[in-house]
Amino acid sequence: MMMRSRFVIYKDIAGYYRWYLQATNGEKVASSEAYLLKQSAIDSANWIKKIAWSMDVVSTI
Repeated sequence: MMMRSRFVIYKDIAGYYRWYLQATNGEKVASSEAYLLKQSAIDSANWIKKIAWSMDVVSTI
């Protein structure tokens, strides 16, 4: 059974909260900045999840 893509919230070694987006193959494909509050990291991940499908893909080359 293949796992679903997901946002993983974790605490880094400096004590800040971050998230990363994990693909179905387990690879980390995106990550966040550092947040003081766990809820801020969760809110950020939820915001990206909400807007990602409406974003454009552009190339600069």
